[in-house]
Amino acid sequence: MRRKFFSIFVSCLLIVILTGCEAFVRKFTRKPKEQKKEEMVLAPEEYKDKTTPEQRYRQYFLFWESWQEELTTSFLEHRSLQKKVDCMEQAIKNLQEMRKLIANEAKQKSLDKYLQQSIRLRDMIADDIYGRNDDENRERGESIRRTVSRYFDYPAVKNFVK
Repeated sequence: MRRKFFSIFVSCLLIVILTGCEAFVRKFTRKPKEQKKEEMVLAPEEYKDKTTPEQRYRQYFLFWESWQEELTTSFLEHRSLQKKVDCMEQAIKNLQEMRKLIANEAKQKSLDKYLQQSIRLRDMIADDIYGRNDDENRERGESIRRTVSRYFDYPAVKNFVK
């Protein structure tokens, strides 16, 4: 009986000591979350385009070429009408950017011809809701791609890029 009383007394004493210990309580209580202060941006810094016209022309040509290939893939895989129209719009946008970088007016007019063909092709694709003319439109797109790739690849126009 004495042993039982002693063990209960020791365990109660241990509990009182441990719960009363400030370090023990501090160790097992949650600390409030600290909020980090972010610095306000008063004047955003604008970065100037440091690419040369040659680099931009190559970039736009690469983008144009990839959109043309995506268009061909869209026709072959029978993707949605919206995907085909988007491909043509992106290709046209990149052709227009390429045109801005060409300094020679004769070369610009030559590119305008293919730009107009691309715009007509986009309109034809948009009008072909059911995809009945997909093969013809794909062939027109590939024809434009081959011709523009041949005559407006960077080595062919490097003397005309401003």
